Amino acid sequence: MFFHPLDFLIFIAFGLSIWAQFKVKGNFQKFAKVKASSEMTGAEIARKLLDRNGLMDVTVENVRGTLTDHYDPIKKAVRLSDSVYPSHSIAAISVAAHEVGHAIQHSEAYGALVLRHKMFPIVNFTSGIAPFLLIGGFLLGSLNLLGLGIIFFSAVVVFQLITLPVEFNASSRARYLMVSEGMIMNEEENGVKKVLNAAALTYVAAALLSLLQLLKFIAIFSQGNRE
Repeated sequence: MFFHPLDFLIFIAFGLSIWAQFKVKGNFQKFAKVKASSEMTGAEIARKLLDRNGLMDVTVENVRGTLTDHYDPIKKAVRLSDSVYPSHSIAAISVAAHEVGHAIQHSEAYGALVLRHKMFPIVNFTSGIAPFLLIGGFLLGSLNLLGLGIIFFSAVVVFQLITLPVEFNASSRARYLMVSEGMIMNEEENGVKKVLNAAALTYVAAALLSLLQLLKFIAIFSQGNRE
C-alpha cells in the first residue's frame, strides 16, 4: 500500500532537497567571508534600496537567528538576521537586497505575490490537516479521507509553485538593483548570483518533492477507485 513506483523519484527529490539546503548554507558561509567593496552592511544596503524606490515607510529590522531573513507585508518591514543585518559581506548584502525585492513586489502588487498572500491563510490551515487525512486514509483504507487529504495537500503544492516566480523575481530584482546602484563590482556579481541561486534551488526542490508526493497520492486514489 505504501510503496509506489513514484517513490524512487520522490527519494531522488528528497535527496535534492537535502543537497540544496547544504548548498545554500555552504554558499552563504563562503561569501559571508568575502567583504563587499561598497563596505555597506546588509541593513545599510536594504535601507538605501528601499529609499531609492520610494519605500521610506518600510522599516529595516534585526531579527534573531540565522537565515531567518524575510519581508513582513503586514508590518511593512524588511527583517534581517544576525548574520546579515550588521555584516559587510557579499552574502549579507545579497540576502538584504533579495528581501527588498519582496518589498518592491508588494508595493507594485506583483501578481504572484498577491496571490500567495491571499492563499496563505488557507494553506496555513490545510497544511496542518492534510497529513492526518492522508495517513488516516491509508491506515483505515478510506478513499474519502484520502481524497479529502489530496484536496488539502493540493493547496499546499499550488502555494509552493506560486512561490517559485515570487522568489526568482525577487532575486532578479536584487541583482539588477545592486548593479544599477553601483553597490557591487562586476567581479562580485558572480558571488551574488551563487548566493541567490542556491537559495532559489531550495524552493525548487521543495516544490518538486511535494508535487511528486501529490502525484503518488492521486495515483493511489485512482487505483483504489478502479478496484
